[in-house]
Amino acid sequence: MLKLYHHGSSVCAAKVRMFLDEKEIEWEGVYIDILKGDQFQANYLKINPKAVVPTLVHNKAVIRESTVICEYIENVFPEPFIRPQNPIECAEVMYWTKGVDEDLHPACAALTFMASHRHTINRLGKEGVKEFLESTPPFSVSPDWHEQKKIYVREAFKAPDAAKKVKLYDDYISKMENALSGNDWLVGKHFSLADIAMVPYIVRLDMLKMSEMWEGGRRPNVKHWFDKVKIRPSYQSALLKWVPNELEQDLNRNGAESWPDVAKILEIRV
Repeated sequence: MLKLYHHGSSVCAAKVRMFLDEKEIEWEGVYIDILKGDQFQANYLKINPKAVVPTLVHNKAVIRESTVICEYIENVFPEPFIRPQNPIECAEVMYWTKGVDEDLHPACAALTFMASHRHTINRLGKEGVKEFLESTPPFSVSPDWHEQKKIYVREAFKAPDAAKKVKLYDDYISKMENALSGNDWLVGKHFSLADIAMVPYIVRLDMLKMSEMWEGGRRPNVKHWFDKVKIRPSYQSALLKWVPNELEQDLNRNGAESWPDVAKILEIRV
């Protein structure tokens, strides 16, 4: 049995859950509440020193990093295939997963904290917030995440690199729009890890009430792609099912209040 340490707020955990559900593989979950600081507990740090989720344990082997976990699952349980059999398409998928891991994920973390998570964390109280922020390892989401997270919680969209992070996020939606021109999915005609890698990041924007980044005729290919994603069984079972009601309400409310700041950066009329 596969054991997955995960949380409903984690886009990376959502990616792995969707991959597992698309592969129709049973798994056992261990829920780590990353907004309360469960990831900083000593027992969890032993298996994931970065204090992030997800972490997969299989036959005593510990596998970290969401893309690595998905590749591991594909290697151990190859059928049904999600990895393209065509080497060129396989390389194109890896371009997407590499870009998500290196660029989009840090931008998503920044936007999420600026728009919503800072409010959720502030409920921990002054000392609780301090302990939470200081518990982040020196190298986590990014090499500078320990200090950057403090800035996003404190300054929100006044943070020095706020506009840069928002525009980078928007650039990836533009890349999706171009890739989907004439294609059913991000890489050719088949739903792949490229799509699974991007789904949680579009869902995050949707929950933050920022879907105008692709709706209203702005990116029609992305809208059509997302409409198709939402009718896949794994969309409900791997993503929506795991987001606690209170967290979803926080994302909805705080995101809607933050949308004018994002729209101003992107020059979208509100």
